[in-house]
Amino acid sequence: TALTAITDNAALTYLGSLVEGTGEAWRYMLVAGAVTGGGLTVIANAPNPAGFAILKNHFPDGSISSGRLFLSALAPTLVAAVMFLLPV
Repeated sequence: TALTAITDNAALTYLGSLVEGTGEAWRYMLVAGAVTGGGLTVIANAPNPAGFAILKNHFPDGSISSGRLFLSALAPTLVAAVMFLLPV
């Protein structure tokens, strides 16, 4: 999950899938980490130019704070992480 905030989820998941000798639990946690950290990826890919153009007037000074964006994404990220760790 931590790496997905600063890297591309698809690339990270693909590279992780290439590791030989991994089990089902490894693959589950790899995908769970990518999905869980998906909300944080906006920092790695941010700001999306089209999204920024649409939303910039709704932010103070017409700019998006990466720190506030990160803090806002933490709660949903933690909820997703907990959900993936619940037993099936």
